[in-house]
Amino acid sequence: MAAVPTPTSATTLSNSFLTETMQTCVVTRDIYRTMDGFLKLGIGPWAVYTFDRTTVSDMTFRGQPADYAMKLCLAFCGNMMWEIIQPTKGPSIYTEFLDKHGEGIHHTAFHCGEMSWEARCAEFERRGFKMIQSGVWQGVVPYAYYDTEGATTTTAELFIIPTDRPMPEPEQWYPAPPPAA
Repeated sequence: MAAVPTPTSATTLSNSFLTETMQTCVVTRDIYRTMDGFLKLGIGPWAVYTFDRTTVSDMTFRGQPADYAMKLCLAFCGNMMWEIIQPTKGPSIYTEFLDKHGEGIHHTAFHCGEMSWEARCAEFERRGFKMIQSGVWQGVVPYAYYDTEGATTTTAELFIIPTDRPMPEPEQWYPAPPPAA
């Protein structure tokens, strides 16, 4: 039997490796309807991107090479990144979610401090969570989803955005671009 984790502080367990919740994602059939709902809450503006084989390399789905596509929208509320995904092509964890659950919160993304990408992925696997989808966006942003739904009722994502370069310019800002800095 595995050792039961013990608190090392008011916010940390002895087996912690996740250091920060970075993002919450909603999967939808209509990004504009969903962005409009978040705008009513004061969350936006939204950066809209297309993720497909022209912008993402090394795509996998359930352990096999894949060719899926989606519209992906990003906005911040304080330090929290919100993401909205609308699948547009091929089987993916997003189409599975829509078929099984309908629209709603799909995953949470976590930061793992200074751990390397390889160490982060290995730690999820070591804890018994299989990678279910992955890719590399724009050649520099790796992402991976882990099948944590049975244990936590949601999916976990890892990604690393390099700090030495800005985010790519979105295809669209919704409802409008932010003021120039």
